[in-house]
Amino acid sequence: MSSIARILIDRTEGTILDYSIPEEYRGKVAVGGRVAVPLRNKEVFGTVLELQATSAFPHVKTISRLLVSEEAPLLSLCLLELARWMANYYVTPLHTVLRSFLPGTIRDDSIAKKIRRVVSLIKQASGVEWEGLQRRAPQQQKIIEALLKANEKIPLTALLEQIGVSASSMTALAKAGWILIEEEVCARDPFAGEKVLSSPPPTLNSDQEKVIQVLYEELDSISEKKSSSLPFLLHGVTGSGKTEVYLRAIERALALGKSALVLVPEIALTPQTVERFRSRFETTMGTRLIAVLHSHLSEGERHEEWLRLHRGEARIAIGARSAVFAPLQNLGLIIVDEEHEGSYKQEESPRYHARDVAVMRAHLEKCPIVLGSATPSMESFYNTQNPGAKYRLLELPLRADHQKMPLVRVLDLRLQVRGKQADGVLSFPLRQAITARLELGEQVILFLNRRGFASSLLCQQCGHVCECPHCSLALTFHRTSNTLVCHLCGVTKKLPTVCPECRDPGILQRGMGTQRVEAAIQQAFPAARLARMDTDTMKGKGIFQKTLDRFRSRQIDILIGTQMIAKGLDFPNVTLVGIINADTSLHAPDFRAGERTFQLLTQVAGRAGRGDREGEVMIQTYTPVSPSIQFARHHDYHGFFDQEIALRKQFGYPPFQRMILVQVRGKIQERASFFAAALQKKIRQTLPPEVAVGEAVPAPLERAHGQYRFHIALKGSSAKKMGTALRSVLEKTSFPSGIITTIDVDPQSLM
Repeated sequence: MSSIARILIDRTEGTILDYSIPEEYRGKVAVGGRVAVPLRNKEVFGTVLELQATSAFPHVKTISRLLVSEEAPLLSLCLLELARWMANYYVTPLHTVLRSFLPGTIRDDSIAKKIRRVVSLIKQASGVEWEGLQRRAPQQQKIIEALLKANEKIPLTALLEQIGVSASSMTALAKAGWILIEEEVCARDPFAGEKVLSSPPPTLNSDQEKVIQVLYEELDSISEKKSSSLPFLLHGVTGSGKTEVYLRAIERALALGKSALVLVPEIALTPQTVERFRSRFETTMGTRLIAVLHSHLSEGERHEEWLRLHRGEARIAIGARSAVFAPLQNLGLIIVDEEHEGSYKQEESPRYHARDVAVMRAHLEKCPIVLGSATPSMESFYNTQNPGAKYRLLELPLRADHQKMPLVRVLDLRLQVRGKQADGVLSFPLRQAITARLELGEQVILFLNRRGFASSLLCQQCGHVCECPHCSLALTFHRTSNTLVCHLCGVTKKLPTVCPECRDPGILQRGMGTQRVEAAIQQAFPAARLARMDTDTMKGKGIFQKTLDRFRSRQIDILIGTQMIAKGLDFPNVTLVGIINADTSLHAPDFRAGERTFQLLTQVAGRAGRGDREGEVMIQTYTPVSPSIQFARHHDYHGFFDQEIALRKQFGYPPFQRMILVQVRGKIQERASFFAAALQKKIRQTLPPEVAVGEAVPAPLERAHGQYRFHIALKGSSAKKMGTALRSVLEKTSFPSGIITTIDVDPQSLM
């Protein structure tokens, strides 16, 4: 039996030390476990990486205690291997990666159990006693009646609220020996108080049947396989029933005794997905099979949901990006919905892409993975096309229930403005279409991917634009608070009455945001019931779901929002979708700008016509001939892919070459620029000549959070080889004070 544990110490720069295992913990300390150990006269925490018989060091300290009293180690061997792969691939220290795998309360074992006081009846009243209570203590009688009716323990606070009695009446009954008030540990349930109705599975169409049969065969053969299978890319048009395919595949995985992981790109989509999954599984199986993991949970809820998965009490994990590390037992299936979404990319260290990490986890766990999207990323679809395809393609080319794809019209705003048929927000045809739909009692979604009232404040006299003092961004005007806000760092300023530069009063709002669209719609359609959904209005817990519930029950006629309403919503009464300005993301200085615009337009358009009535989509744009807009208009993913992939090949962009973005930033512009140039020279000298090393140039968003940023872009055939060489360069480089360097492997944004 091993007597030495090699432990990675938390909150250090990757320090790994040997500790002896005391007798009482022999056989209990395991690889992946969490322990407390002494270090420099204080107790610290760490993760067990290895067990061995002896140590190379003559004197080692002893493990103080085990952190969490779980039978299995908190990190399985597969998850530890995944962490090592991430550290290597994303050029990130292992200790930084491991922090992403465990919630803070699990890592530090710091959460207290939730205790509540409950009341139970312990004495039955005789006829005489009952009459006495009725006469002298009617409140006490009400308490006993409620407990008799419930015939079980009731939480004290709930009972007090339910019958409206005082706490003193409860205390008096307890002293007299009628009731027992005691404390008990209760679970923190994120679904507490929510009722879910059973949802019978719909009839599948022939395309869904074909896809399901392929997945069933793959799932049924898991136990016989010695190696992992190729990932599946499920390309289905909007409304084609991809979610039903996921549900059927998960049912089969559960029937085989396996568990399942479901990733959604944004927290906003989690409640809808969870509701649909609970209505299918928990209403029929009568147990809390599903656990959710996302940042909007309280620390206590996240702690308990994580432990339910670790103990095998929950067998389906649903969540956003970080749920890819969910501690599922006997994992049998991974689903990545909307796999193309940029929000799967972590923008802080470790800068991982959850979709790619999920693919690697499926490989290590030897289980199938399904990547689903109506608009797959260029990289994923390319992986199904080349001769040595890395992915298997499954397709759902038609909408479920024989619904038609919506009719899409492109409105040239240049002509509308020239003919004075637009008010800056709505063109005449879109205004007419909204009127017609409202008269028929149908619902409308209006989309604009920009918050606030106006995108900037501009002086007509000197041309000054009010900018953030810390970032290279114009401040956005918010009318409700009458402030200017930076949407990058959050700085807020009072709205100026005159130009801060030349003191001229002619300062005006330029551009528009969702607030301005809301104001224009209120003015144009005063009788319509409106709601706005963006990160400014959806801040409270549960507000997003409540707004969607109101929209579903037709208490809202027009829903105005940003990209949080662009995907995943399924409302049969929505027959018109208006895209206020399709150009918002089209002209960004990023080679993925066209792809993102096409994906966004296609996803938003897919919200229309999902019921019995045919849908209509109107796209307002100043660049109607853009391929992104025209291919989205015709729901032609294959046409867009063929054109875009040819451009990527011509310029050597992914998927034809891999990219790494090195960022150097600092508060002093000249210092950051000088170090970036010196680092670029060192990288070029170290990396092989076949790797293209770009110049050190200012980032498109040159200043953010008070720091100047410079980029060095690398392109080569192997991200792993480039990363290994970069790690070598950085290890031999001393960094000046105030200079920070980060490495982003497979960057999703070049801003």
